[in-house]
Amino acid sequence: MKSTDKSNGKLVVILLITAVIIAFTPLFLLKDAEFGGADGKGNTLIETTDPDYEPWAAPVLEVILGRELPGEVESMLFCIQTGIGVGIIAFFMGRFVERKKWTTEEKEG
Repeated sequence: MKSTDKSNGKLVVILLITAVIIAFTPLFLLKDAEFGGADGKGNTLIETTDPDYEPWAAPVLEVILGRELPGEVESMLFCIQTGIGVGIIAFFMGRFVERKKWTTEEKEG
């Protein structure tokens, strides 16, 4: 194992730990805070500024089913979407790593 591989591994571990600290610090420092998303803020702003606002589009699956999707189903669909995206990114990253290995082997060989 090369020394750069070891330093890259240490860097990855340090960055992962930093990301976890950044993600969880607000949960412990801000005890009574509400962590809502941007969608909720937007809905609240629209309701307060224009109470007569009518949305011009509706979610496709809700229209097909004729009712609102349960939160669990929305979460599942989001997780599937995330998994597909991560799979695509991982595939291309793997291809780039393999390409780098092939070009290195060609130069050495």
